[in-house]
Amino acid sequence: MILVLKRDISQDEKARLLEQLRAEECLIKEIEGVEETILGVVGKVTREPRYFETQPGVAKVIPISKPYKLVSRELHPEPSIIKVGDVEIGGDRLVVIAGPCGVEERQRTLDIARAVRKHGAVLFRGGAFKPRTSPYSFQGLGEEGLRILAEVRAETGMGVVTEMTSLSQADLMMKYVDVVQIGARNMQNFELLKCVGRMGKPVLLKRGLSATIKDWLMAAEYVLSEGNDQVILCERGIRTFETHTRNTLDLTAVPVIKELSHLPIIIDPSHATGIREKVSPMARAAIAAGADGLIIVVHTDPDQALSDGPQSLYPEQFEQLMRDLYAIAPVVDKQLDFAYLEKGKQLRTPQGQGESPAKVVFHGAPGTASHKACAQFFGSVESESRASFAELFAAVAGGEAALGVVPLENSISGSLHENYDLLMESGLKIVGEVNLRIVNNLIGWEGTKLDQIKRVYSHPQVFEQCKDFLDQHPDWDLIASKNTASNVKRVKENNDPAEAAISSQEAAELYGMSILKAGIESNPRNFTRFVVISAGQFPGEPKDKTSLIFSVSDQPGALFAVLKVFTDNQVNIVKLESRPVRDRPWEYLFYLDFELDQEDPRYSGLLQALPEETAYFLNLGAYPKGPEMKA
Repeated sequence: MILVLKRDISQDEKARLLEQLRAEECLIKEIEGVEETILGVVGKVTREPRYFETQPGVAKVIPISKPYKLVSRELHPEPSIIKVGDVEIGGDRLVVIAGPCGVEERQRTLDIARAVRKHGAVLFRGGAFKPRTSPYSFQGLGEEGLRILAEVRAETGMGVVTEMTSLSQADLMMKYVDVVQIGARNMQNFELLKCVGRMGKPVLLKRGLSATIKDWLMAAEYVLSEGNDQVILCERGIRTFETHTRNTLDLTAVPVIKELSHLPIIIDPSHATGIREKVSPMARAAIAAGADGLIIVVHTDPDQALSDGPQSLYPEQFEQLMRDLYAIAPVVDKQLDFAYLEKGKQLRTPQGQGESPAKVVFHGAPGTASHKACAQFFGSVESESRASFAELFAAVAGGEAALGVVPLENSISGSLHENYDLLMESGLKIVGEVNLRIVNNLIGWEGTKLDQIKRVYSHPQVFEQCKDFLDQHPDWDLIASKNTASNVKRVKENNDPAEAAISSQEAAELYGMSILKAGIESNPRNFTRFVVISAGQFPGEPKDKTSLIFSVSDQPGALFAVLKVFTDNQVNIVKLESRPVRDRPWEYLFYLDFELDQEDPRYSGLLQALPEETAYFLNLGAYPKGPEMKA
């Protein structure tokens, strides 16, 4: 059952309640939400629910109807995020696990690891113990394989995933691996499930060959009942009468699991299909269905693989799949960034003796797109908000923060000129970029009808992005403000159903408000380009994109002369935009982005020629171009 506690419950009342529940020998899980705190109680409770409803500090009691209690969304409404080092599974970032089916020998395993890491995998899979249908098939290298996996982790930084097939392997798993896999054949090996529950390491639980979803969730319940809630569910296909593929991949499991359980779910299209050509299509479909990630078999020489060669992707096929996933991910509000682990590690590593890890600042309140872009680019790092863009730039220029994340342009409403002006004035440089899909939602009080609304708060650019929808409601007063998430807080504090805000789903959840209309942007391909700014350089990647601001003299052919420099050097321009100069009528500045590694000596002449052909020239910085261009 679930006990919803009153907001004003005292510590003494809570302590007495917990004491009563422990006397019943129940498993108790406390969950603190934005609006309320709940106690999940699992076990044979002798007292009736009505008894607990009468206890001081208890608001209400809700029975859990499902046989699986701890994995149920009834107990845990918010999705769980499982952390494996810096990798978070179940959040808004796609997680791709890749590697050979079995660890075969050291050099080949390291070659595969380097290849999948280069193309975006963040965890490495490889079997050291291989349960096989035939006793004469390759059974794995045992502890030698685990030592090779440990070497992979040391060299690439990827956490390692491997299967545990026996209780006797528990000590080896604790010593060598980051995620313990329970394979399909062992899904209902209850002693093994209880063992990994006591181990406390993250568990990748594959669905059994003929298991129902209920069977699968009950298996996860065994792990959680031992105190380990770090479970990742993995759909790998089930046996049916169909023979054209190895198994039948049940993608309906994704939305079903999302409804029934808070645990993240990933898909294994390799074992599901058993056919190399079918892996990528089903991987793409899995992400479109809403899966939190994938586990992909990759091998540098599949024909020589000791297990599951026919389903193994070549590294170049894996590379193409990752490019496809980058394009698909934003449609389901996910992101794929091939380098966020390195960027986060750089920030968390002090640059000098006695120095603290670097801090990042973003604009607006938590829940804004800027906050999300910050998390997308860096992962889990220390970050702080600033109320205005000017304050953000000042914090970075003054050394209060090492880096800042600011929006620079939107695919619908265009450039944010304020931040271009601040770049010109501050002397800060662009050192990175991230493109974020923006889904704008109308947010207000639950049950509010659109015809009840009189005032809507949001940023001016957001109003522009949602113009078609807002034009349908000409009687609404549109009130502009600095950031979107704080407007949701404002609507809540005003407690007026006639008010609404346009912001993100995260902001609605953060402040406990309801989405009255989702996706009201005029074009679903609504992306905002954010840039990372710094007073210095951000190390670690090739600087293959450059941004400039320049002006030209009022002479015929002046702009052509600048563009000819790029043509002569065969350099691709990816953006060119003009805007009026403030306080100087009929004079213009040009924003220009081009693809170029400034350290490449072949282009030294171009960089020297540009200032000579312009009246005003400012190099805004060189930085890595977006992942979609690099994959």
